Amino acid sequence: MKDLDDFKTRLKIAKSKLEKKIPKKDNEKNTYLGNAFKLGTELVAAVAVGTIIGFILDSWFDTKPILIIIFFLFGSAAGIVNVFKAAKRMQESGK
Repeated sequence: MKDLDDFKTRLKIAKSKLEKKIPKKDNEKNTYLGNAFKLGTELVAAVAVGTIIGFILDSWFDTKPILIIIFFLFGSAAGIVNVFKAAKRMQESGK
């Protein structure tokens, strides 16, 4: 009986160590999905804002496609920089 009790104790210890090492699958999946959504939103928002600013300035100065294209490129560059910065912060924080 002593061997059986010793075995049960070691089994409980091993299970508790295993539970600590394995992250919860649902939480991990939700975290990754949230991060992906955040990065995508930052990129799309920057491009949209840049394009809208270009459209408004084009209407104001009557230079139709030029400023839309320029501010689209500025917005794209800003979005890519924001995505890189956010990804770096996520990597540093370990998420």
